[in-house]
Amino acid sequence: MFAEFEHEAHKLAEQAVALTDSNLSDLYEKLNKQYYGRECVIDPEIRHEWMRIPHFYRAFYVYQYATGFSAAVYLASRILKEGEKARSQYFDFLKSGGSVPPIDALKAAGADMSQPKVVRGAMKVFEETIVEMETLL
Repeated sequence: MFAEFEHEAHKLAEQAVALTDSNLSDLYEKLNKQYYGRECVIDPEIRHEWMRIPHFYRAFYVYQYATGFSAAVYLASRILKEGEKARSQYFDFLKSGGSVPPIDALKAAGADMSQPKVVRGAMKVFEETIVEMETLL
């Protein structure tokens, strides 16, 4: 939801819509209702929550969480499935530190973020976790 809020706010700016308190609060409230409305009581004050979240003051900060999580899950899955080769590539990734751009370091580790399989792989792990949780419950 946070990533969608950021994306929609940027689209408003690109359309020359003023990013007023009212416009951003309306957007945030709409998204809260969309994401949580059937399951939660939406407090009228939630529309202003966006103001206190520091992530929104750095462009697409929330997006970085999703991409980082996807890469981490993908790399961990590779290590568990492929063993030593994937582990070695991961250690090379760690050793690279900040010497190359992150996207290049991830690609060398085996997580090419330009390919959908990385994010799809993380979603698959998430799905498996939900199924496991449902089975346990």
